[in-house]
Amino acid sequence: AQLVESGGDLVQPGGSLRLSCTASGFIFHQHFINCARQVPGKGPEWVSSVNTDGWDKFYTDSVKGRFTISRDNSKNTVYLQMNDLKPEDTGLYYCAAAGRPDCVGGGCMLVRGRGTQVTVSS
Repeated sequence: AQLVESGGDLVQPGGSLRLSCTASGFIFHQHFINCARQVPGKGPEWVSSVNTDGWDKFYTDSVKGRFTISRDNSKNTVYLQMNDLKPEDTGLYYCAAAGRPDCVGGGCMLVRGRGTQVTVSS
């Protein structure tokens, strides 16, 4: 089982990025895909989740109205569109496959990716 993230970059405040998370080696459409971010010295922060068929989406309060999560089960891929980025959005963004929307670490997840770095700075 594997998840591979891409799309991270250095961007100015107010800019946009689209992250991709592509899965292989497991039944993708049977799992929630949860996105989290982490900065050095802190634990992971859950950011967003999408359910198995893509209809139910969840966001942490700080990104509501700016981030949009979606999935394409035909491509085994989840997308996180991030708009109006702020410096506090900086971090290593990763995806985790799990059976529930709030799982981004530990024994509750099937697999997580290595992450892609997002840096928001002028």
